[in-house]
Amino acid sequence: MNWLLIFVAGVLEVIWASGLKHADSLLDWIGIACLITISFIMLIRAYRTIPVAAAYSVFVGIGTVGTYIVGAILGEEFSIGQSIFLGCLLFGILGLKMTTKEKTKEGDA
Repeated sequence: MNWLLIFVAGVLEVIWASGLKHADSLLDWIGIACLITISFIMLIRAYRTIPVAAAYSVFVGIGTVGTYIVGAILGEEFSIGQSIFLGCLLFGILGLKMTTKEKTKEGDA
């Protein structure tokens, strides 16, 4: 469940990070501030059972890969070299997720 929180928080990071470039009104900035707040609350909640280093690395990795892809779709420059290294990053993110065990909350059966 907490990995799902990290995934959703990472997707929200992609949305707010991509939105920073296009924000030009007070309403836009309020929306971005709300998304930042929600994404970090979800991340902090996931820290209860997932080690901080792994959780934050996966969160940032999702944000990095997702923001890069959104930028490429919206016409920003990209290269094959960048794509290769982005693939390496994605491979590392998946490796962290697959090799990190969640601790059970005390009191859970």
